[in-house]
Amino acid sequence: MLSSDGEVLYVGKSKRVRSRLLSYFRCAYPAEKGARLLREARAIDWEYCPSEFAALLHELRLIKRLRPRFNVAMKRDGNHYAFIKVTRPPASKLLVVRGAGADDGSIYYGPFFGARRVSEAIRELADILGLRDCALDTPMRFNDQVELFEWSPRERTPGCIRYEVRKCIGPCVGGCSAAQYVERVGLARAFLEGGDDGPITTLRRQMEDASEQLQFERAAALRDKMRRLEELREQFARLRFAVETLTFLYTVPGFAGDDRVYLIRRGVVRAEGLAPRSLRERKQLRALVYDVFGSSDGGERVRAAVPAHDVDELLLLSSWFRRFPDELAKASPVAGVLHGSGTLTA
Repeated sequence: MLSSDGEVLYVGKSKRVRSRLLSYFRCAYPAEKGARLLREARAIDWEYCPSEFAALLHELRLIKRLRPRFNVAMKRDGNHYAFIKVTRPPASKLLVVRGAGADDGSIYYGPFFGARRVSEAIRELADILGLRDCALDTPMRFNDQVELFEWSPRERTPGCIRYEVRKCIGPCVGGCSAAQYVERVGLARAFLEGGDDGPITTLRRQMEDASEQLQFERAAALRDKMRRLEELREQFARLRFAVETLTFLYTVPGFAGDDRVYLIRRGVVRAEGLAPRSLRERKQLRALVYDVFGSSDGGERVRAAVPAHDVDELLLLSSWFRRFPDELAKASPVAGVLHGSGTLTA
């Protein structure tokens, strides 16, 4: 939908364009989104896609490129997913978010189901490692940074209860050096990557100590904390498996014979082309497969971290294959195609 000066106000997808457009004229209240769109829109432009998958992918890419102001959601099915965001230095912070923001310097882990449970687990992880949870604009004052004016930790503004009860190592009050805090963030990322179980080991040791001292309520609370972290670790294991699974060639039949092959690597479409119908076209597609996947056969070690620019598309593909698991039957392994044994036809 376009404004009088050519601004793209809204991008959408529909299987029945006429019915979709008529729905905007049935808005009961002027404040509804459809009514506001009609007041500002002066023209409607549309294009046909050969399949629903192609339409979803095209819609997402147009929204990401044009950023229409009436498109609130930049991803598909986002309310059912959550990501863990590691903010940029100094003093990185762990956040639970619905998707990537404009801050491309951050690191994301996910997607996960159950934002509340993920939030609880992340809080436990931050408490164990002493990571901050204060506002992002809180000034940091590491004990090894150069200050224009001398100051003492005693001059800090009171109110940080987490530092007082030793749940945070205090990067804002000179409680640690920048290197010490970076080390703690590294431990958190190692846990999220599946390479270090240090936080769970710490909780288990504390639980056993509390039990030996007959502090059974504390031991039970520590047990619950440990279980939440174990659940988070299991979700990461499933994520890594899912991302590995979403590395293949996906052939999608299209309208009027417009069949297409999508080269999917780590849950993101890296390239696409028409489904080959001749030996020459098969050779061209095999060359494209080699360019995208190289000699790795799609089996390289999968990192749990997700670049910000891949988050929305990973969400889209995860949602698509979750809704239509039978679509995976149309996939061809990368190794088979590279070695000449895979199927490249629709």
